[in-house]
Amino acid sequence: MNPIGLIFIAAGAFTMAGAICDWDWYMNSRKARFFVSILSRNGARIFYGLLGLAFVVVGVLAAMGIIDMSK
Repeated sequence: MNPIGLIFIAAGAFTMAGAICDWDWYMNSRKARFFVSILSRNGARIFYGLLGLAFVVVGVLAAMGIIDMSK
């Protein structure tokens, strides 16, 4: 099992949790404020939810060895 895949899974789960739970401190961070100003708060939540889902999928594929992350 690739440990980089596990890191991607953890980062994706954290990103999805921030979007789903609508954490103020998460959505008011400097980087998230850019997306909130462009997409609105709900749009930014959807964006971060999809981004987190993509991280989880890549992490699972990397952990299973389907994607080679060693390069």
